[in-house]
Parts: sequence; structure tokens; C-alpha cells
Amino acid sequence: MNGQSLSVRDAILQRRSIKNFNGQPVERETLLAVLEDAKWAPNHGNREPWRMVVACDKELKELHTVLRDFGVAKWKDLSEDELTKQMKKFTSAGAYAFVVVKEDVRQKERLEDYAATSSYIQNAQLLAWDLGIGACWKTPPFIDAPKFREALGINPGERIISMLQFGYYDEMPKAKPRKDVEDFITFFGSN
Repeated sequence: MNGQSLSVRDAILQRRSIKNFNGQPVERETLLAVLEDAKWAPNHGNREPWRMVVACDKELKELHTVLRDFGVAKWKDLSEDELTKQMKKFTSAGAYAFVVVKEDVRQKERLEDYAATSSYIQNAQLLAWDLGIGACWKTPPFIDAPKFREALGINPGERIISMLQFGYYDEMPKAKPRKDVEDFITFFGSN
């Protein structure tokens, strides 16, 4: 890990969702350190409702097979070159964390748990960014497929809310414009 850290403000303003990774693997201990520190996300009642299914190092090849089966339509009909091209969106990331949350039957707690787990994901992205590792929070439609859930060991009563890709990158995307704060706030009593 590097000795220099970004300020919280700089990390928030500079972080980008990285979609074009360069294929360099993310070391297991680095990923685990990020996921360990991310646990300090605020969470209601200290429930820590998240868990991760992680793939890095030796697990990536097996995960790529699962992602191919569920994420590339009609992959068996593709040429090897076309399949390689389609798989790049999966194979260029250096690590994965599928973020899973329990689906509490109580609506208030379920929403609190989703919010807390989303905070966990943001923490992980910012911590990775501070180390020069990009991340992208993805929610492809196949994450809810029963066979995909089974392949990842997702239990009944749990939901995958993120396919979080981590990896190194060569080019930083440009910032996309954001709304001005005046466009999304209303001061109390002014409506």
C-alpha cells in the first residue's frame, strides 16, 4: 500500500467508475485490506448486513467461465475471437466482489440494510481508488438468475446488489457533469 492518501474530498471528487481495466490482477491481500476497511460504513443497529463472494488470483478463471455462461448471449455460437472480445468486459478486471445483502422481511430494516450495504460499496470503491485501483459497481440482469445465484452460493433470503469489479487501468475517464446542488434541494418551508 502506498504511504500517501487522498483527502476524503479529493477521493470523492476524483473517483471514477472504471470500465476499461488493463488486466493486471489485484493482489488478494490488497483486496482483502480494502474490504476489511470498508466495513466501517454506517449501518443501522450495527447489523453489518453484507457479505461478499470474492474472486481474485486463482478463482478468476473459474469465475470467468460462470460469467461467460450467464453474461454472453449464445457464446457457443461465437468464434473464438468474437468470444474473447465479448469476454473482455469480464476478463480485464483484476478482482471481483459480489456484494450480498440479507433481505429482511421487515421493510424498514430491509431498506436500512440496502442503504448500509451501498455505503459499504462506496467505501470499498473510495479505498481502492486511494490505492490506484479502479472499481465499477455493476448490476447485470443475470445476477438474479437462479442458476447464477446457485453458482455463487447465494442463499435463499439473500440478494446480490453489486457485481463490484476491481482493477488497474491505463486511462482515467473524464468526469461526467453533475447537477448543481440548487437543482436537487429544497429548503424547508419554501415549497
